[in-house]
Amino acid sequence: MRSILILLMLCVMSSAIQAGERVWLGKARLWTNDEIGDRKDRWQTGSYSVSMIRGTDWNGSLPTGFGKLVEYRVRGSVIAPARLTGALVPTDRRLVGVLQVGAFTHMKIRKMDVSLGLDLVFTGPQTRMAEFQSAIHTSLGYTATSLLGSQLGNAFYPTINAEVAREFTLSDTGKKRVAFRPFVETQIGVETFMRAGGDFTFGNAGLGDFQVRDVTSGHRTTAIKGNRPRGVSFLLGGDVAWVQSSQFLPASLGPAALATRSRLRAGIYVEEDMKSLFYGVTWLGPEFVGQSSGQVVGSVSMRLKF
Repeated sequence: MRSILILLMLCVMSSAIQAGERVWLGKARLWTNDEIGDRKDRWQTGSYSVSMIRGTDWNGSLPTGFGKLVEYRVRGSVIAPARLTGALVPTDRRLVGVLQVGAFTHMKIRKMDVSLGLDLVFTGPQTRMAEFQSAIHTSLGYTATSLLGSQLGNAFYPTINAEVAREFTLSDTGKKRVAFRPFVETQIGVETFMRAGGDFTFGNAGLGDFQVRDVTSGHRTTAIKGNRPRGVSFLLGGDVAWVQSSQFLPASLGPAALATRSRLRAGIYVEEDMKSLFYGVTWLGPEFVGQSSGQVVGSVSMRLKF
């Protein structure tokens, strides 16, 4: 299985190399944290992702060939129990640091937007993510994490992910544009699930842009800007996942993963010619048996050019 997944990544990368002269076309960055959500340091507590986009050019729509537009992604995150100090509660989830690198090809197949790629996901103390979070907390005057010794162990999970989506324009009257983009996603690896959902856009955000989806929140952020009017847009979305397994929630070391999990999200995107700001909030439903409630995380992305 691992050899097949690694071969897929090599195919994506080799296609990118062989498809002609290529350049870096854009970048997406997103910080997601519960400190800018419900302000409770727990569960899906924080992540930061960077996506670099490489291809020959961008004309406002996805290319039709495999490997012609490739997203290279690096992402770090920390998943935590409800309390980072004191004794570990057996009914809560374990602390785990996550570091992942991946390559994804994005293409148009008929009227569908298709994403297919591979993440190499590393977990445990080897990532230094939980230690980094503890150091940040200490520098800000908070109590250092006392559960570093009980975090999930070192492991490595090749993870394949695919998404199929299609955008429908419901209304197109200048800045009052309304669009709906349903999608289906499937993943096999560190977490194995199938997900279905959709996103509404009120305004011009995303029109002619290339956007990538965040792992934690599901928000889509702009990596390549198209040529279109700027302004203010509002976004609403949600999805449901049917979970088969999660290496973040091994039943032998704590509560098991729930069979379904839900997300609801909303955001505002403010754009000008040389700068933009996105802020979104996401309600994440319970993910494991016995989780007392959902949580709210915030997401921020800022672009400045001089």
